[in-house]
Amino acid sequence: MHIDSLHDKFYERYGKEEEPCHTFFAPGRVNLIGEHTDYNGGYVFPCALQYGTYLAVRLNGTDQIHFTTTNFDQPCNVPARGFSRQDTKWVNYPLGVMDQLVKRGFSMKGMDMLFSGDVPNAAGLSSSASIEMVTAVAMNDLYEMQFDMIDLIKVGQKAENEFVGVNCGIMDQFASGLGKTEHAVYLDCATLDYEQVPLILGVYKLVISNTNKRRGLADSKYNERRAECESSVESIARTEPISLLGELSLARFLDLQHLIPEEKIRRRAHHVVSENQRVLDAVKALKESDLVRFGQLMNASHDSLRDDYEVTGRELDTLVEEARKVEGVLGSRMTGAGFGGCTVSLVHKDAIDRFITEVGAAYHAKTGLKPDFYVGEVGNGARKL
Repeated sequence: MHIDSLHDKFYERYGKEEEPCHTFFAPGRVNLIGEHTDYNGGYVFPCALQYGTYLAVRLNGTDQIHFTTTNFDQPCNVPARGFSRQDTKWVNYPLGVMDQLVKRGFSMKGMDMLFSGDVPNAAGLSSSASIEMVTAVAMNDLYEMQFDMIDLIKVGQKAENEFVGVNCGIMDQFASGLGKTEHAVYLDCATLDYEQVPLILGVYKLVISNTNKRRGLADSKYNERRAECESSVESIARTEPISLLGELSLARFLDLQHLIPEEKIRRRAHHVVSENQRVLDAVKALKESDLVRFGQLMNASHDSLRDDYEVTGRELDTLVEEARKVEGVLGSRMTGAGFGGCTVSLVHKDAIDRFITEVGAAYHAKTGLKPDFYVGEVGNGARKL
């Protein structure tokens, strides 16, 4: 979005006062590899995208916080103290961040706020985390709170866990906060140790394909998978003192997997531990500029999510299957929670038009759904503009 256009819309809604508005941005993200590992204390490897949430904001000298967005006609006014969940659901993401900051000893004042997002809706690219992070960065600047980015990331995650009521891991906020152009974030979710790894794709591009399938199963299955992972830890912990699957190397897990009595639970754990190893191998491949190997690991990740973790579904599997048929595609996998949402593919730039045409037609023929495609550029993290 052009900043002047956002400012024009802000002043159109709130009037032009002596106090100018301040503008901030936080990106959405795509996870390249490392799926369903975050809540198991494992590794993830996301990057920030050029899509995200913009926020124009200024103090208004009242005791009211005014929330509006260019994305839909759902304004909301909230008193600047004593926050509670709102029926206007999108407002709970920024409000949850403010609630966390109040719990840390800061007072909110009346503000005029205009949000504008260009993250594809319901695609699993973390529009919620980008709203949380743009709010956190804006409040940090506006109120001179002097939190560092890791603190703000924790604020964003807690806002979603405690105020919105979604039991997410920390990856989405982390990628939005600490993303960097031409880099992916290699994150240890257990320790929050991280490294910004160069993502030099050369003649290849990240193409994100949206199934456009409603993700009705995602929440219930997510909770089910968490419970299954916890069950596998309980079985292993009777012999080996662990609290999370992420503490096991793949070799050690293979030695201990017989301790898990149920075959289905064993497969769930196998996905998590093998996916952790794939993240390590993917980081190594990128550092060695081996994109072919990186693509192979993307493929193996999807296959494990399909066969061991069983979170893909017909639509995601069809997109991946058709993507892999296109010459110039090095790898393709689902990304996000699964049961809908998106795939991410590594595609030669000269093959992108053919990819969109052929994958789109085959997917529509097999599922009756029309996918959307986005060429993802890797961008910087949350910041003031």
